[in-house]
Amino acid sequence: MASLPDAEQLCERLARELAARVGPSCAMIGIHTGGAWVAERLHAALGLKEPLGLLDIAFYRDDYTKQGLAKDPKRSKIPFAVEGKDLLLVDDVLHTGRTVRAAINELFDYGRPASIVLVVLAERDGRQLPICAQHAGARIEVPAGMRLRLKRDDQGRLRLEFVHAA
Repeated sequence: MASLPDAEQLCERLARELAARVGPSCAMIGIHTGGAWVAERLHAALGLKEPLGLLDIAFYRDDYTKQGLAKDPKRSKIPFAVEGKDLLLVDDVLHTGRTVRAAINELFDYGRPASIVLVVLAERDGRQLPICAQHAGARIEVPAGMRLRLKRDDQGRLRLEFVHAA
C-alpha cells in the first residue's frame, strides 16, 4: 500500500493557499469530526476575525432513516450570522459528496451566504454527486475495500490512515 502524506504538512499547505482568500466577510465552518479538527488548525493559522463554526450534519444526511444517529452526536454551533458571508467549509476527506451536500443544506437553514468554498484535507475517488473541492491538500488513491480516515492522537497531531471498509 502506498504511503500517505503527512496530514500536518497538508494543513500547513492549505493555510498558505487559503491566505489569499481571507477577507473581511470571510468565516470558516468545520464539519464534525475530522473536518472540525482541520478547521481548528486552519482557523488559527489564518487568524480569521469570526469565531470558528462547527456543523454536525447527522440530521441532514440522505441516509439518516437507515443509519440513525451516530454514537456520539455533536452539536452544530455557528456563532456568527451566515447571511452574506464568504464561507470556507472544511472537511477532512471528500469521497462521495453526500456529506458536503448535507452540510450545504444545513448552512442554508442559518441564512444565505455570499459564497461557499469547499476546503478538504484529502480527496479521493468515488464521487456520487457533482461536488468538488476548490482547495484540497492532496488527491489520494484508495485501494479497493479500504477507506481513508483522519485520526487525531492524544497530543492533537493529525494523521491519515487506511482502514478496512465496513
